[in-house]
Amino acid sequence: MKRSLGTDLIDRLKNLAIRLIDQRECVRLVDPQGNSEGFWFGGGNLIQQKDGTVLACGRYRNHGDARTGVGAGDRGLEFAVFALSEDLRSACKIFSLSKDDLSYGEPVVSIEGGCLLAEETGDAVELFVSTEKKKAYPKEFINFQKPGTGVWSVDLLRGRSGVSSISTADARVIVSSEDADCLHVKDPVAFRFDDEATQLLYCHHSFAWSSSNTGLASRHREAVHFSLIESNALPRGNSWDVACSRITERLPVPRIGPFADLPELSLYFYDGAECLRALDENKAAARRPRGYSCEELGGLAWGWDQEFPKMNKISTCFPLFVSPHGTGCSRYVSALNLKDGSILAGWQQSQRDLSQPLVVNRLKPDAVRAILS
Repeated sequence: MKRSLGTDLIDRLKNLAIRLIDQRECVRLVDPQGNSEGFWFGGGNLIQQKDGTVLACGRYRNHGDARTGVGAGDRGLEFAVFALSEDLRSACKIFSLSKDDLSYGEPVVSIEGGCLLAEETGDAVELFVSTEKKKAYPKEFINFQKPGTGVWSVDLLRGRSGVSSISTADARVIVSSEDADCLHVKDPVAFRFDDEATQLLYCHHSFAWSSSNTGLASRHREAVHFSLIESNALPRGNSWDVACSRITERLPVPRIGPFADLPELSLYFYDGAECLRALDENKAAARRPRGYSCEELGGLAWGWDQEFPKMNKISTCFPLFVSPHGTGCSRYVSALNLKDGSILAGWQQSQRDLSQPLVVNRLKPDAVRAILS
């Protein structure tokens, strides 16, 4: 028997997300390497280690324009992991990988999003990271490839005893595509509902970079390879997210209040955009952040865990998360239920100088209980 959520419970989930992704209460955690357009840090996730330490990962991106080839700038030049302080308001870099480090098979032109996933038992950890490799388009589409660019894919690296042990020794490509409709694959989001399988959501673009979509692959615990499950896990909408619908996080909803008596369900944060290039607005019309490539806005969906990958969008007509600064960009949300019952979130937020640092905000346990109960 299928179950649905009433308006009251959906409103509580929406309120939880808005309070968590608080655009004004958040604090800057990791600054980009420049204070202007095109410089940011983020596109990773948050995990909590067994000793309670919280780690944040992401990539440094410097200005560069893919339309003219990445030779115009450094673009994604480093993937880094930070350990957060006890108060979760500052961070120290503990591990990093350069483009040269990740060029173990083919030369890497740029580093994009990634995520960490700890094994259920032991100290092993997996790093999923996407890179743009120096690779040609399929022959029939070669005229569409811009000089200096490559093709995106997702690699898997492992560490046997924590992040510091992550090595490229047995690294391999786990998600790639030769299909022109979803040629570029990036921004992996890995998680598990149980110990039977690992789910991997990812963003994909066509050869023409005309839209941004979410695909899904899965790996059974006894399998080595990931298998494609769905190429369109969260369809684009008809309004603010008509050009982009990229899932960046799954957050299990705490079993508090009425949610304790329901089947397990999760929130899904996603990035959306009305267009891939900024549009000119009619000066007589209502002005609003529209979102576009590299300046996306934030949305929210929910779904029963047993029905995954079926998801229901909450933010249909308008985005839910918009920075009060710069372009309004608020994207690459990661959220984590901490052991003490609080929830921590991090995301890239546009600033007045148009840079995008990684910012974080924490909802304490009493606030989580008050919102959901």
